[in-house]
This record gives sequence, structure tokens and C-alpha cells, in this order.
Amino acid sequence: METESEPYVRLATLRQLHQVMADMNTARSLADTLQTVADGVVTGLGYEIAAVNLVRPDGDLVVAAFSGNSAAEALITGRVGSRASWDRRLSMGEAWGDLRFIPHTEGWVLDDDDVPQWYTDGPAPRFEDEWHPSDRLFAPMYTPGVPGGACGELIGVLSVDRPRNGRLPGAWGREALQMYAFQAAIAISNARLRANMQRALVRLEREQQALRASEESFRQAFEYAPSGMAIAEMGGDQHGRILRTNDALCRLLGRPASAMRRYSFSDLVHPEDIGTLLRTSAEGGRAELRLGRRDGTYVWVSLRNSVVADATDGPRFLLTHVEDIEERKRRELQLAHRASHDSLTGLPNSAELRSRLSARLCSRPTSVAPSPVDTLDAAFAQHGEYGEQGLAPVYDSDGHGFDFRPPPEAFGAYDHHVHTIAPQGETDDGTKGLAVLFCDLDGFKSINDRFGHNAGDAVLIEVARRLSGGVRDGDTVARLGGDEFVVLADGLGRADAQDLAVRLRNEIIQPIRVDGRAMRVGASFGIGWAHCGMTADEVLKSADERMYIEKRSRPKAHRRAG
Repeated sequence: METESEPYVRLATLRQLHQVMADMNTARSLADTLQTVADGVVTGLGYEIAAVNLVRPDGDLVVAAFSGNSAAEALITGRVGSRASWDRRLSMGEAWGDLRFIPHTEGWVLDDDDVPQWYTDGPAPRFEDEWHPSDRLFAPMYTPGVPGGACGELIGVLSVDRPRNGRLPGAWGREALQMYAFQAAIAISNARLRANMQRALVRLEREQQALRASEESFRQAFEYAPSGMAIAEMGGDQHGRILRTNDALCRLLGRPASAMRRYSFSDLVHPEDIGTLLRTSAEGGRAELRLGRRDGTYVWVSLRNSVVADATDGPRFLLTHVEDIEERKRRELQLAHRASHDSLTGLPNSAELRSRLSARLCSRPTSVAPSPVDTLDAAFAQHGEYGEQGLAPVYDSDGHGFDFRPPPEAFGAYDHHVHTIAPQGETDDGTKGLAVLFCDLDGFKSINDRFGHNAGDAVLIEVARRLSGGVRDGDTVARLGGDEFVVLADGLGRADAQDLAVRLRNEIIQPIRVDGRAMRVGASFGIGWAHCGMTADEVLKSADERMYIEKRSRPKAHRRAG
């Protein structure tokens, strides 16, 4: 390399290096780049054989590209050498800068390791600087390191063999191979980066396609669902505001989609169902409630919320499914009404009457329910001070005691139930109570016997209508069965109850026309009074007994006409 033609050789080599480096950086894929690197060693640096050993993710090195000998290429391409064997090779021999040269005098110790290699034949060297067939030369390729610092991470090793001039590379040849390995490392890193970016772009495009397909599927499922669907905001100042609705919900409520976006579900729900809605909106889940239509009516719906959350930002909106259950609710209400009302007259039946009456009564008589003041006075009279009873004083902001608050156990089972009371004696003492008017029709059996049960049913229906029309809103008129009726009227004194019985009796005894015939029945009333400590059956029995006393007190011939 020190001959007179050295400048010409160097200039030609530079031109070849420039070309192969340009080829390395314009390769389209990682595989093309690796092959270009191997070919460049042969065409640009003057070696007959070259291999690119690439570091795999597990650390071992695989022969990824080969150039110069097709037979050797078929033999070792794709074979793997362990990282430990390669580290051993790169730590022995002679260091030529970043290059590592292992002469044939030392290379025999590597014959049994697992690094893929080829063997070349040739005569023994005749001169000191002549290349031996068993000589080995490696050019490690590192990622660019910190300027002025150590090399970066090892990404591969170039293995070269048999320089064409048959001599060991001189200073220029070594520098050229080292520079080439550096540029090859950059080209391979760039190719890997491009490959990773391409894979990421392909993956991203697939994910976007899947997302678009999912969004389209959701849109179609949302828009064309047979039941109502809505998306509402969750959290913030606009919590519950409807963002989007489908056609089914708009048809159900009779409102256009543009108008629905001005509301939240709390604006549309029946006032009695607002609590149910708020609990469902906050927790997700299902509820049955009423939503308002555009015409002012309400429709029963089953509302099911799903909280749609973002992995980083938390809950974002509610997906609401709205199903029309008006028909089912109507059937349920009809069944409940049938179970609690008389099928003939539509009045509450015996079971419903007892339920309403029991709801007003507790099992403790009013005479044994001491007031909180009485309890405190008794305690004070016995012990002289509240402190001995464990009653804690309450202090104001200046530290002065101004009241005593007893612990809950001081009053035992005292509650806030408003006890039902009854007038005492036979005269009106001004007490208002819950009057129970037991009514039995007089002469009804003869109507059934003479004109049949259809006529009797018509009479019962008319009596029920007259009784219902003669009481106040909030009073209860019930049919016990047969020709017996009961009226519950709260807040009446003794004289008020008697007046009510007279008025109702006068209404009943008016002629009733059935199939063109005028029929008349009489009525006997017994007035009982409900008060706490009595059962519903005891109250009804008391009123029934008074009704029979009143019935027997009137002549039989006058009972029907009153």
C-alpha cells in the first residue's frame, strides 16, 4: 500500500466507498440494507468475502447477509452464534482501532466455538505481511455514542476474508474498514428505525380501521336500535345534559333530536321519580320511571345507564338505554288494582280496607305513651338533677349551659307516630278522630230473589257510586262483600260522623232504576271509632256491632224506606 500508485488507489477506493455508502442509505428495507452492507465490503473495500452478523433481541448474533461466495452463503446464512462466543472473539487477538484481528497462529482455539464460519484454502504466506487462509478480521458495528465518549450499543459484526491483493490491510485499509463499519451501523440503525416506524404505521392504520369499523358499528346499532338510546354528559356543570339521541327515543317522547339536546333527563322525568333518576345516573344501573312526552303526558320506561369511562380521565358520559314498558306497567297496575279492589264496584276490597286501617294504628294505646317532657320531669323529681340520669348539658358559644339533651335510651321506644284517638262518651266532646261507618243494605235480598243477581249487581254498583260521591277526597269507601260497605273518614267529631251517616243513608234510599224498574233499598249504619291499641278487625267488629244495634232499633217494615 506504500507504492507510487497509492494516491490513485486511495482515490478509487474513496469513490467506491462513496457509492456503496450511498447505496446503504437508499436501501428500501432492513434486509436490503444488510445485503448492501455485505456487498459493499466486497465491491468497495477489496475483500473477496464478507458477512454481516446481526445482534438479535435475545443478544445472540445471526448471519443476516453474506457476499462473495455463494456456496458459503448457502452454508451459514441464518445460523446463530452465541453472544458469549462473540464476546470472546472480540476480546482476543490484535486491536486495530475498533477492529479485531486474530492471526492464524491464535485462531485455532476458536475452531470449536458455535460462531458460524467458513474455511478457505490457499498456500501458506511467503512474506510477513501476507494474508493467511486462517486469519480472521472483525469490524464491530456500534450505534453512535456520545460525542467524545465511548461507543454505543453493539448492533452487529462485519466478518471479512481474503483481501484481493493478498496482503494484510495497511493503515489506510484498516481506517477504511473501520469507517465503513461506522457508517454501516448508522445505515442499519436507520433501516431498523424505518422498519419499526413502518410496522407502527401499519399497526396504527389497522387499529384506526378497526376503530372506524367499531365506531360505525356502534353508530348503526345506536341509530337503528328498536328501543331508545341516548348519550349524556357525566360530571361538570353540564352533568346529565343529553348530547345525542336516536330516532326510537325521539319517537317515544314525541320530540325532535334538536330539541332533545336542550334537555337533561332530570328535565323530562316525572317529579315523583327524580330521586330514582339521580341514584341511577350517579351509580349506573337500571330503574323504572316516567318520562314526559311533548304533549304533556308521561310514559313508563325502563332506563338502564352504563358509565363509559376513560382510562386516564375517569368517567366521561352515560350511555342510556330507554325501553318502553307502558303496556307492562299498565298490566301490573291492573293486576295490583284487581288484587286490592272489588271486581264489581271498583271499590277497595276487604284486604285493602284492613291495610289502610292498620297503617293508621300502632299496637300501643295512647294512654301509655309519655311525652319527652314528662319523662324529664319524672327523672328530675326523683334524682334532683339530670346529671345522675346521664343527661348531657348543651353549651352555647360562651360556654354557658342552656339546655339538656337526653340520650336516646332515656325515652325508651318513644317515636314520632301520631296516635289515632277517639271521642269519649256518647256526647260530642270536640275530639276529632277516625270514624268507621259500617253500612249494611236493607231489603237487598228481596231484590236478588225477585229480579235476579244482575239486578242486584246493578243496585250494588249504584250504591257504591252514591257512597263515593257523598264523602270527601281522602276518605275511603270499601266493599267488604255482599251488601256490606265501610267508610273511613278521618278528622270527624261524634256529631260530624252522625251527620255523615244520615246524608249517606238519604242518598242510598233514593230510587234506583234498573232495566226500567224503580227499586229501593234501605241502609243501616253503625259508627265505630279507631284508636291506637286496637287492631283493624277489632275496629270493624265494633262498627259492625253498632250497625246491628241501629238496625234492630228500627221497625222492620221501615228499614228499606229508611
